[in-house]
Amino acid sequence: MAKFTIAFVSLLAASASAFTAPHQHAIRSSSSLMMTAESGARDPIKVGVIGCGRIGIVHLGAINKAPGVVPVIVSNPTVSKAEDAAKKFGVPKYTSDAMEVITDPEVEAVWICSPSQFHADQIKACAANGKHVFCEKPIATDLAETVEAINACNEAGVKLMIGLQRRFDANFLRVKQAIEEKEVGDTIIIKTCSRDPAPPPYEYVKGGGGIFNDMAVHDLDMTRFLAGSDPIEILAVGSCHIDKSIQDLPGSEAFDTASCIVRYPGGVNAMVDVCRQSSYGYDQRAEVLGTKGMIATDNVYPNTAKIYRNDFTGNADMPYDFFLSRYFEAYVTETEAFCKSLVDDTPVPCTGMDGLVALTMSLAADKSAAEGRWVKPSEIIQQVYCESPDSCSLLANSDVFPENFKPVGDIKDLSKLIVPKKEKSEVSFMDKFKSLIGV
Repeated sequence: MAKFTIAFVSLLAASASAFTAPHQHAIRSSSSLMMTAESGARDPIKVGVIGCGRIGIVHLGAINKAPGVVPVIVSNPTVSKAEDAAKKFGVPKYTSDAMEVITDPEVEAVWICSPSQFHADQIKACAANGKHVFCEKPIATDLAETVEAINACNEAGVKLMIGLQRRFDANFLRVKQAIEEKEVGDTIIIKTCSRDPAPPPYEYVKGGGGIFNDMAVHDLDMTRFLAGSDPIEILAVGSCHIDKSIQDLPGSEAFDTASCIVRYPGGVNAMVDVCRQSSYGYDQRAEVLGTKGMIATDNVYPNTAKIYRNDFTGNADMPYDFFLSRYFEAYVTETEAFCKSLVDDTPVPCTGMDGLVALTMSLAADKSAAEGRWVKPSEIIQQVYCESPDSCSLLANSDVFPENFKPVGDIKDLSKLIVPKKEKSEVSFMDKFKSLIGV
């Protein structure tokens, strides 16, 4: 087979944007999930969950709340955790082997709540077995594997939803509603911040892909969600102020603090700041300045009690100090949203493509911080090299070109170097590839 060098941006050349438009969510409470009259006639959809750690338990609890679905099997490498989860949520089967969940003949959809390095292979296995997929962010730690996983689901005709839970948070959804309804006029500036209560262990940071990939990616995705359009370019910087032990790590793994500016169409700028330590609790806020006003969220507290003394006036308690408590309702809502898409056979609200764009933005931010310049998302996407929809790699790791002959020009020029010109089968292959990505 002839080899193809295919960038994501070239696959989407038929559209006006290099990315798909951010998906919209209805403003609703987490308890408003309803089955349609048509879907109410069918038996409950049977699902399985891979991973019974903290996030897997959250999703299991949400699945048990959602009408029209029922968990039938769970897995965890430490089988005792799977057994405990099965007993807690009334799941009839448990196992230590994720493939037993994926190949179970009863299972129609799989929740992937395993460590990130297993996501891509498990998504592909689900697609091969005709199972719909909910996967915690990220789809993969590698851009090429991400493309492969999305293609696998598209080719198999199964749903793929990515867990970007902040899109389902009631506070951020209220800001989105204000933007859509022009309550503050036309958007001028978007700001978000994420600051953790304490830095993670060295072992977590090492090999984690850096602060843009393991932390800022949520904020970058939120700016796109609020902007309602795709980014033009990104400028990022990072530094280390808190945990000096990480300074020996490569690239942005050595940062515990970072800032990004994202340019969007129409002159809209988004600003993101992230830090691995906040002495006053988990700081998660968003702000949008418009031509007629401003809307901003506050942090979420366990209660609304306030103290009034001669030396202090304010909240009696600190904000929530962990992402699971802060975003618990958002996790429940996104799980119910996927269940609803299964029951009603409707598109998922947060697609694999949304996950791919979020990863691309974080990689662009990483590159910007490393090189001290504005970076366009297309610079990241054009590194993807695919021989076929399910066989991709990064040009940086490819031996297709000699070391001193790495492509640096436009991807269309690059494709002329290695794609034969005349064979009609190659044209039909490209058409098929575009359809797999949804162009």
